[in-house]
Amino acid sequence: MTKPPTIAAQLAALPTMPMKDLWALWDVHFPRRPGTWNRDYVTSRVAYKIQEAAHGGVDPDIRRRLVRLGESQSVFGKRRAEVHLMPGTVLLREYESNEYRVTVTPMGLYDLNGKVFKSLSAVARHITGVNWSGPAFFGVKPKEGKK
Repeated sequence: MTKPPTIAAQLAALPTMPMKDLWALWDVHFPRRPGTWNRDYVTSRVAYKIQEAAHGGVDPDIRRRLVRLGESQSVFGKRRAEVHLMPGTVLLREYESNEYRVTVTPMGLYDLNGKVFKSLSAVARHITGVNWSGPAFFGVKPKEGKK
């Protein structure tokens, strides 16, 4: 009978593991692939998940406290309320004589002709080539009074 590799051995193997094997591990631990294909990023996230599975994750109360602390110390301005659209919503936009059709996925992502984006702003940037507010580009705004 063969003993399963230790956590230390699994972590030590990650940096030299072929990318296809790293992606297989990623798929075990995450519901979708990241927007970046950077090997160091993928390795570090998979390493965290291996350790989390073995030793448990950060206590939810500590995680909430860390988030609140981070928000209170942030040098960035507070973000406005995001637009939340129901899955299946289709947004149409004509730009430079082309019609663009974006569908909100069940995961809350945005599908443009089979290419999936994390935000409406990313879709707008893809279409125009410049930074745009996605909600402004598509004509959807957060409800007044929400921040």
